[in-house]
Amino acid sequence: MAEFVGEIVGGQLAPGEALPSEVAVAERFGISRGVARECLRALEERGLATVRHGSSTIVNPREAWDLFDAEVIAASLAGAGAEHLLGEYLECRRIIEIEAAGLAAERASEDGVATLDARFAAMEDALSRRPARVQEEAYHQADVAFHTALVETTGNLALLALVRRVDDALLAARYPLARPAYRRTRALPEHQAILDAVRAGDPDAARAAMRAHLDTVEGYLREHARKVARGA
Repeated sequence: MAEFVGEIVGGQLAPGEALPSEVAVAERFGISRGVARECLRALEERGLATVRHGSSTIVNPREAWDLFDAEVIAASLAGAGAEHLLGEYLECRRIIEIEAAGLAAERASEDGVATLDARFAAMEDALSRRPARVQEEAYHQADVAFHTALVETTGNLALLALVRRVDDALLAARYPLARPAYRRTRALPEHQAILDAVRAGDPDAARAAMRAHLDTVEGYLREHARKVARGA
């Protein structure tokens, strides 16, 4: 399935184009027709294709794709449209997290603040991990956990369910924008400012701190886009 995901997301298979039949897929990959059928269904579940029973499987346009599916994310970030997708994820974060930070400051309980404290401490702890690969994984996990805890602090279960849906996407999308050298001087102080505003019960300061943090991330995105353009 991963090969078809890559071909669809990468544009080798265009919207409206028919995928190979179950028989052809089975022969191509040396698998049974049953497994081939499940492969095509998996593409449909991700919005990448539509299975027309008794006919063919047709590639869907991008607007039908599940852009929060891990396979789709991985293929998208490896392709030419990675910067556009990263920009879309950042826009989602602005819409959700700036207001969520304000709500968290208005509604945070002592337990909620304590959880944010613990998540922030995990981010600090991650920077002492070795080797670098372990540090990266630990930091990214702790970073996402902090932002999730912030939304948990709002007490809005519908919002929390939405954020949990995008967590994997945010985690995958952060890697191209990772800046380990700036974590102690930028990332941690920015998260500390968000935490301090929530602890103080100051929604305006919390929104401003989150907006400043996402401005930094946007700067990394622009830097990443320039680097990709130079290498093209």
